[in-house]
Amino acid sequence: MQFSERIKGVKGSAIRELFKVLGNPAIISFGGGNPAKECFPKEWAAETAKQLIAEKGDVLLQYGPTEGYMPLRKAYLEKVLPPLGITDATIDNVITMTGSMQGLDLLAKVMINPGSTVLVEEPTFLGAIQIFKLAQANIVSVPMHEDGVHADELEQIVKETRPVMFYTIPTFQNPTGAVMNVEARKMTARLAAEYDMLVIEDDPYASLRYSGEVMPLIKTFDTSDNVILLTSYSKTVSPGLRVACCCGNAELVRKMVIAKQGSDTHSPNLNQALVAEFINQGRMPAHLDFINSVYSKSLNIMLDAMGKYFPEWAKYERPEGGLFVWVTLPEGMDASEIYKRSVAEKLVAYVPGAPFYTKPGIGDNTFRLNFSAEPEERIIEGIHRLGDLLKEIGG
Repeated sequence: MQFSERIKGVKGSAIRELFKVLGNPAIISFGGGNPAKECFPKEWAAETAKQLIAEKGDVLLQYGPTEGYMPLRKAYLEKVLPPLGITDATIDNVITMTGSMQGLDLLAKVMINPGSTVLVEEPTFLGAIQIFKLAQANIVSVPMHEDGVHADELEQIVKETRPVMFYTIPTFQNPTGAVMNVEARKMTARLAAEYDMLVIEDDPYASLRYSGEVMPLIKTFDTSDNVILLTSYSKTVSPGLRVACCCGNAELVRKMVIAKQGSDTHSPNLNQALVAEFINQGRMPAHLDFINSVYSKSLNIMLDAMGKYFPEWAKYERPEGGLFVWVTLPEGMDASEIYKRSVAEKLVAYVPGAPFYTKPGIGDNTFRLNFSAEPEERIIEGIHRLGDLLKEIGG
């Protein structure tokens, strides 16, 4: 069978592959970015869905507009964006999506031609790498540091490569947990204007802050309307609902609508209605306080266990938020090979770091740990087992 050029050399998601081993309940998983089950608003969702179908079933069970469910678009425009510093947007700047991943896919279809240069952080979200490779982009990386991308390095790379877009997760970056500093945020917006470069500001984790100072969105420094903001409700409300919104240039949003028409026609109406109700009922602030208290505790438990059981040569930072701890092993160690032993011998899963890099052979000595999905006792036990394995391997 002859496959398309665009699919050749594009591997499946390492995280999606990870789910194949998680059917065994004995596996302690520090893999995907799954929210804690106790953080889902299950009772509210059940009651609200029943009420929505009773009152608006004829609308919600019918086809809907590709742009999205209007009450959700308005809630995002009027209640979510202004507190973030975005006060000049209109409804034409807003589209709802079937998860932020769809936003990346739509933007790739709208903006990327084969060979177009796309900048990404190195390392970065592996789903974005997969989408850009499928679009046959020329992917160029920008180095990540403890405080995210550095302004001077970004400026130099933009000058040299003249990219069509720059994809960034500036707050609690996936996978590193780093936070881009204000100088780099301002520089990103300036470069977007100077080089007519689209900036995709992916913002799924910013609400999950446990310490430190809240950072301004890159979008708030945008003078050229070249920054598009993606807001996911997967980590705050429910990943299973697959609901996200974005705010960007009206012409660009219109092109995304056209691309979405050929993708899934529209996102599920009932799911969008549930998120709209959650926002409009004013539930989000208290809900975020609750889930942040849960995740902050889980993070501290994991870090304490790592400090107790991990060898000193396994390096990691203490993130101020998000869902991940990024680990770097000494050069020459292979986290993918260690993963095989970890699952087989210790029944502990994580995500090896190599798939988060754009080129083979880079990041083999890194891996990502998620702390939100497992209960306290399994976090401690899993880190204990993994630490013992690392010590066995490292001698």
